[in-house]
Amino acid sequence: MAKVKITQIRSIIGRPQSQKDTMRALGLRKMNQSKEVEVNPMTKGMIDKIAHLITIEEL
Repeated sequence: MAKVKITQIRSIIGRPQSQKDTMRALGLRKMNQSKEVEVNPMTKGMIDKIAHLITIEEL
C-alpha cells in the first residue's frame, strides 16, 4: 500500500478525548512531529478524523 507522511501542525489542547487518542494512536505526541504511516482503511479513517490538526504528504 501507499505511504504518507503526517505532521502535527495544531495543538490537541482543548480537543475532544477521541481526537487526542487518535493522534496518540498514530504516534504523534508533539507539535511538528512527523511519522510515516501506511495507508489502509483503518489509518485512512484516523487521518480523516484529525485532518484539521495535521498535514499529509504522499511519499
